[in-house]
Amino acid sequence: MKKYSLLFACLVFSLVAMSQKAAINFEVKEHDFGKILEKNGPVTHVFEFTNKGNAPLVVNRVQASCGCTTPVWTKEPIEPGKKGIVTVTYNPAGRPNAFTKTITVYTNGSQEQVVLIIRGEVIPTPKQSEATEAKK
Repeated sequence: MKKYSLLFACLVFSLVAMSQKAAINFEVKEHDFGKILEKNGPVTHVFEFTNKGNAPLVVNRVQASCGCTTPVWTKEPIEPGKKGIVTVTYNPAGRPNAFTKTITVYTNGSQEQVVLIIRGEVIPTPKQSEATEAKK
């Protein structure tokens, strides 16, 4: 009988431990920069998230869909109910026209991956000859 009691206690403890899970929640998962001027350089947006779970949330890594987008994120564990951020910077240099980029956030939470999206339209810097012609 003691063996069964011990086995049952271990099973209950395991189930309780497994139910302790972090949960990332972004209020907003997309950002539209609108029209941006290439000559003004990089643009940045901060995505804020909350740990809605009951265990510390760890953002393991954040990966952008291309090298023109740089993510920076909260590195320390986020306690339940607390907030963290993912800051995304897009460099429009040499990238005229519309763009849509994805940023994938990898966590230890119940939702292991979350995809964020940035978009906009880069208005190119006029070439020197075009600028000269426009002044005439």
